Amino acid sequence: MRLDDHLPVDHRLNTVYRVGAGLIGAFLVAFGILGLIDQIGFFNTGGNMVAGLNSNGALSVLSICIGALLLAGMVIGGNFASTLNMILGVLFLLNGFLFLGLLDTDSNFLAFKIQNVFFSFIVGLLLMTFGMYGRVGSVLPHDNPYWRARHPEPSPHERRTQAELREGRERQGPPPDQVR
Repeated sequence: MRLDDHLPVDHRLNTVYRVGAGLIGAFLVAFGILGLIDQIGFFNTGGNMVAGLNSNGALSVLSICIGALLLAGMVIGGNFASTLNMILGVLFLLNGFLFLGLLDTDSNFLAFKIQNVFFSFIVGLLLMTFGMYGRVGSVLPHDNPYWRARHPEPSPHERRTQAELREGRERQGPPPDQVR
């Protein structure tokens, strides 16, 4: 069962979804690999910095997994990449709020510092923006596939064009092969 079968696939927007997922996924994989290379303890909550962010082994492995998921979304593309970007964007935002509350506590098992929280918020907003690009908004053009999916009736421009075509046919009369 697919949840977004009713959504259209638009190749122009597909590029945005893929680029967004790919860039952020590649950064997360690189961050995770650098964290594992430094051989930081798996649940170490000390001040081990990797690429300007605090890290430990668990955060490195989690970053590689999420990055690989985003890279898979980039390869698959389409509505899957868009939906994946939106879902992971929301999860990054929620993660930022969760670890904002866990800063300087013993429950901070991913060794988050304030820069990690800011990073989580920024990545969450970027992923949501990439995922929602061209899908939501009050001024989507009428030829946008997502606007069309929500409005199956013809747009005002199409209605006007159809009426003009009908009037033109009526003025011309029947085609020559139909005249008796």
